Amino acid sequence: MKYRSRLRPWLRQDPVFIGGQFFVFCLTLALIFHLNIGFLFAASPSLAERVIEHKLANGLTILMVERHQTPVVSINITFAVGGINEQVGQTGLAHLYEHMAFKGTRLVGTTNYEKEKPILDELASVGTELDQRERDVAAKGGAATADERAAIESLQKRFLDLQAQASRYVVGNEMALLYQRHGGVGLNASTGKDVTRYMISLPSNRLPLWAAIESDRMANPVLREFYKERGVVMEERRLRNDDSPNGLLFETFTSTAFRAHSYGIPTIGWGSDILSLTPAATEAFFKAHYGPDQATIALVGDINPKETIALIEQTFGKIPAAPPPPPLVTVEPEQRGERRVEVEFDAEPAIVIGYHKPGLGHPDDDVFDVIDAVLSDGLTSRLHQTLVLEKRLAVSVGSDASHPGVRAPNLFIFTATPLAPHTAAEVEAAVYEEIERLKREPVASKELEKVLNNLDADLIRGLRSNGGLASQLALYQAVAGDWRYILTSRDKVAAVTAADVQRVATQYFTKSNRTVAVLVKKGTDKTVAAIPLNEVKP
Repeated sequence: MKYRSRLRPWLRQDPVFIGGQFFVFCLTLALIFHLNIGFLFAASPSLAERVIEHKLANGLTILMVERHQTPVVSINITFAVGGINEQVGQTGLAHLYEHMAFKGTRLVGTTNYEKEKPILDELASVGTELDQRERDVAAKGGAATADERAAIESLQKRFLDLQAQASRYVVGNEMALLYQRHGGVGLNASTGKDVTRYMISLPSNRLPLWAAIESDRMANPVLREFYKERGVVMEERRLRNDDSPNGLLFETFTSTAFRAHSYGIPTIGWGSDILSLTPAATEAFFKAHYGPDQATIALVGDINPKETIALIEQTFGKIPAAPPPPPLVTVEPEQRGERRVEVEFDAEPAIVIGYHKPGLGHPDDDVFDVIDAVLSDGLTSRLHQTLVLEKRLAVSVGSDASHPGVRAPNLFIFTATPLAPHTAAEVEAAVYEEIERLKREPVASKELEKVLNNLDADLIRGLRSNGGLASQLALYQAVAGDWRYILTSRDKVAAVTAADVQRVATQYFTKSNRTVAVLVKKGTDKTVAAIPLNEVKP
């Protein structure tokens, strides 16, 4: 369902809590957690009335909700920018820029930017030339002439010298330390296919500090320690994708399901692309996509909306409006036949099954949310009851109604880990039986009622904290164009009927619209073709 699963494909979660403020932050959250939050959805118009919206002349959207129970404000800045906006050959730019955004500005992160800048400029030039020469040699199989080796060695020496010079001006982690000294907690960021997000919670009387730091970061980022951070991202890719069985399985599955659309490209980028990214390309991507018109700032907590608007106007309002970003023009062609792929890894088997479906805003998208909940929401869901408890075919099984994003047509996916000695083929056949049941038998009214009850519970849980509400407001403003989607989607889900479920399952869950990826152990018999000929093929 939207509030349970939709953040999973979008966000790369690495929570960071700063120093000794962690206890204070947890205590604050605990207090907020136990407050009376009945106003949220016992009477949903209350939330609509509490959200104050303001738009700056440069296009920046501000959303505010007052909560004065504690002197804390949670802030989420969400850009409608992610992996979906990248081009072939420059994949991973959005994720790399997220890393670089913590390296500071002309004022933060440096002891003397005027002296640092010419060194950074030369470092970018030398690094770009060095990368190109090394790629040229690699393209020839690694054979280099004496002159080429001499040129590369000279560039490497100059590159290391410039890095050493630049490091003398770096004040490491200064942004985080500034927030820490003023009680800020939860400083973090994430990049997904659809959005890039920055979040922080801090004492409400430190809002001017936040505005100064973040408006400076939006207007004047400096790509210091670029090559060092590029190496960090490459190591992250090795850890999470190349050397992770599940990471590699999902990467292979998604790139197989999408032939043309950028949803098929991993958010972290392809390894060769990461190693070829340059400071110039990263800066160009920032200027093209991270203008204030692409940003939503949600603030929830102990704020005065009138004063907050004035503060943001004085700081963020000075940032010039950016030209409209390049439009997204690539549309994924209709799939005309099942696609199957294996991933060999020294790990236990696993399987991912996906079907193409519409994205956010399409009427059938809400039906898929209901199907997702019926099949895998909780221990009483159909897939868990049948495959895990009754047949004991799988250790775990689940579904997701919006992989890997929502701004464009996406995938409804099933994931499962077989329980030995059962095979991925047996699990796959059992999933298809449950799909056939959806087509054949109307979903009982009690199941639909449970879906709605769980939706309300998930929604309240997601919005009861300041940070949760700020996150949801900014997120749906960015991906749906209107934060009110939080409220209207609930009513749309409530209107879904058993007939809608049957119609959608029959229309989309077809073999020709299906992609299957199986994780197999090296040296074992192949499992992709092991499904009996007489098994159900919806």
